[in-house]
Amino acid sequence: MAELLTVHNLKTSFFTRGGEVKSVRGVSFTIGEGEMVGIVGESGSGKSITAKSILRLIAPPGEIVEGEVSFRGENLREMSDEKMRSIRGNQIAMIFQDPMTSLNPVIRIGNQLVEVIRRHKKVDKKTARTEAIELLRQVGIPSAEKRIDQYPHEFSGGMRQRVMIAMALSCKPELLIADEPTTALDVTIQAQILELMKDLRDSTGTSILLITHDLGVVAQVCTRVIVMYGGLIMEEGAVIDIFESPQHPYTQGLMRSLPQPSEGMRERLVPIEGTPPNLLDPPSGCPFKERCPHAMELCNHRPPYFETGDGHKSMCWLLDSQVQAGGADELNKKLTREASVKEGRGL
Repeated sequence: MAELLTVHNLKTSFFTRGGEVKSVRGVSFTIGEGEMVGIVGESGSGKSITAKSILRLIAPPGEIVEGEVSFRGENLREMSDEKMRSIRGNQIAMIFQDPMTSLNPVIRIGNQLVEVIRRHKKVDKKTARTEAIELLRQVGIPSAEKRIDQYPHEFSGGMRQRVMIAMALSCKPELLIADEPTTALDVTIQAQILELMKDLRDSTGTSILLITHDLGVVAQVCTRVIVMYGGLIMEEGAVIDIFESPQHPYTQGLMRSLPQPSEGMRERLVPIEGTPPNLLDPPSGCPFKERCPHAMELCNHRPPYFETGDGHKSMCWLLDSQVQAGGADELNKKLTREASVKEGRGL
């Protein structure tokens, strides 16, 4: 599978009066052509900021401080503002969390769709309107010829989300970033939106980056999943690997907090105790240490990624062969000495 998007060592911070909030602290991943990848994690883990950083939609006091984002081999961070605007909505589109605030409440749906189409295509208003009606039909909005002249408040939450999907797909993007596209929707509408996204991927070949806190949604539609926590990727792998054999204690905690419907079985859900780290002063080691039942002194050092299978990796010292052999204390002393030497050199 050819790579469409490559994100390498992405770091995004917000410079506030209280200090630097390090929202994304070194994220790297790829998305292949026609692939549907899910990013999951608690609120504040850095999911949405990662997505907005890809499209350079970080406004002051936020700033992308480091990293590279390549789309078809071109570094988006080095592009001019004009070229970046031509890519947004055209080659890379984004569905934002709340369709009511993303749509202008005083402008008709049709006018908003037509504006997007004409911005990226050299067509007249009549042609753009015809395309807009067809898009509304494709996303399952009945009586599209009449509803195109209605205002956002005249649509239900699910229908507004369908309008946002239609708008995002108006220029047939190669990559669609969907940020919590089913939040606050009832389960019936949620299932319809997810099925619509799968159909669009299958029919157009569009790659999709799906951001959600719902592991059940990821299990339904994605082929690969990225688990984020504290501005870092904790684990990444195929959906079947993550669900059947989670390697990181945080991922395991997420799985235990999900209901497991089994006939004749009643089990109490197990929450993850504690709170996420303060990203004004993030821990230098594993960000999950304070909430992890397996935490040890070694976790004061940030672990590398350990490969546990084909494309399956996890950031946890429990997967280190020396730790598994009972050498956690020796490894901790070694890393502490190396850190002291670096600090003494001013590195």
